[in-house]
Amino acid sequence: MTDPLAKYRSPAGALPAATLTWQLRGAGLEHFGVDGKPERLPAAEPGPREVLTRIDALGLCFSDVKLIGLGAGHPRVSGRDLAAEPVVPGHEVSLTIVAVGAEMRDRFRVGERYIVQADVVFRGEETAYGYALRGGMTQYGTVGERVLDGDEGCYLIPVHSDPSTLRHAQGRPEQGRGATSSEPALSPAKGQAIGYAEAALTEPWACVVAAYRVRRRAGLKPDGTALFIALPGGNYDECVLTHGMDSNSSPATVVAANMAGNFRDWLRGRASELGFALVESEVAAPVEIEHLRAQHAPGGFDDIVVIGADDADLVEAAARHIANGGVMNLVADKPLPRKVEIDVGRIHYDDTDYVGGPGPDIAASYRERDSELGAGPVWFIGAGGPMGQMHVQRALERRETPQVIIATDVDDDRLGALEAKFRESAAQTGKRLLLLNPAKLAASDFEAALRREAPNGFTDIVVLAPVPALIEQATAYLAPGATLNIFAGLARGTTAKLDFSSVYRHGVRWVGSSGSRIADLEFTLRETEQGRLFPNLSVAAVGDITAVREGLEAVKGGRFAGKVVIFPNLEGLALTPLAELRERLPEVYAQLGPGESWTREAEQALLRARLPRRPEGGSR
Repeated sequence: MTDPLAKYRSPAGALPAATLTWQLRGAGLEHFGVDGKPERLPAAEPGPREVLTRIDALGLCFSDVKLIGLGAGHPRVSGRDLAAEPVVPGHEVSLTIVAVGAEMRDRFRVGERYIVQADVVFRGEETAYGYALRGGMTQYGTVGERVLDGDEGCYLIPVHSDPSTLRHAQGRPEQGRGATSSEPALSPAKGQAIGYAEAALTEPWACVVAAYRVRRRAGLKPDGTALFIALPGGNYDECVLTHGMDSNSSPATVVAANMAGNFRDWLRGRASELGFALVESEVAAPVEIEHLRAQHAPGGFDDIVVIGADDADLVEAAARHIANGGVMNLVADKPLPRKVEIDVGRIHYDDTDYVGGPGPDIAASYRERDSELGAGPVWFIGAGGPMGQMHVQRALERRETPQVIIATDVDDDRLGALEAKFRESAAQTGKRLLLLNPAKLAASDFEAALRREAPNGFTDIVVLAPVPALIEQATAYLAPGATLNIFAGLARGTTAKLDFSSVYRHGVRWVGSSGSRIADLEFTLRETEQGRLFPNLSVAAVGDITAVREGLEAVKGGRFAGKVVIFPNLEGLALTPLAELRERLPEVYAQLGPGESWTREAEQALLRARLPRRPEGGSR
């Protein structure tokens, strides 16, 4: 008897005549699919510069829920007539090429496996797979030149059949991300490709990995626009700038407000020598900073340097005018009179950075730093969800640090799932994993527990719950030199009152990141292929293409602590939590790992049990 899995892995022969596809024709689940089911559509043949792909596995994401809820109101499909031109969501995919257009046959082969970098730039236009570009909530779909020949190269990342023959990352630049890893190196299983589910989950895992690979700018932005503000009491007369405004590089425009003394004279000399525009002004009220931005930096200032700490109102106002990817640098030796409101949504989405130091060298604040976990204790806030579990897992799998890991959540069931999944890992590594539900503890008891585990403060705190109050609470527990990672996606314009004084007086950092880049995706895939990362531990439930809607409802309602993974080409697989496989598919359940965790062996058993014994939708 022919092994259905072996046949599936070698997709030669007739192409499918039809594909089951979920299309979104408006905002809300009532406009998703037809009568709560996927549509049966003709499977398109690839054009000359296209490939036809089979979707092998698909992870469901809260971003999919947002897209379906907003419809044409979502910024990535804004203005599109979804009734006339529906979208196919789904960006966490593992796919196999089943047909290649005539002009692509020198680059792609039938049977090759890939994952997709969802954020795509084509001829300067930003778009995204699973949004404006038809994504993975289908059995088969074509991929065209926007993905295959984008501005950064091909956005399909190959999955290697033999990890021992890994190709290099195609020479792509790191694009601001670091490339170091301190995870233990394990020998790859030669000749064994990773599974479909773990390949699909590379995308969300890459977002987690990217959060620890952030490298910020190490100086003033070359050819950018910089704003320097001197506050009363600021030591501007002794300030110097040892690099960033010299023959190697300098801003194109410098706006100097309230500047006097030696530093003003130095700026004038630099402008004369280097040829950048110097604008001198006076600023006494927040609205005047707004006027300067309108005149000189409509998109915001790339660098804002504030010398002095006597006027919290001006500091707070200046922070509202940072450009995307901009840096605010506060140089002072005494604390601000109060906390300031910071747009924490922009730290997450727009890479705004806040640095500082006591002076006199302004450039010293722009030290090169990465965002990897430090040696001290780490606290994950809102750790019970799928992404929180990934952060906790990664911390446990790191070779040495951190040794103390605190995970908090207000859902006991999610904390229980964390404990069951990672109890053994913590024991094997000798690390302390403490799970706390602050809703079940008195405030004094919760604080005592945190202080007991981190008497000098936490080296790292990662906030996974989109709640500004939790960000504000966390800052009180940061150790000197610590990092607060705002991983939760708060909307731009969401503010929190933060102590900027801790940044320039104690070296505290606030960082954030959104999504991942090609380099992050490739790096994460290599970590999985080489046995240093285990995305399968994130799987919580599985289903076939008909289970997508129920799976999305489960994601929206937080039904599962881990990820829902869809296998579009299976049949008769309703949405099934892994624990329920014991009754529904005992031969699959028998292949689960410790704590009822997903494995490659379980996936193979599932495919053999639920792959159709007839051609999918007929053939042509």
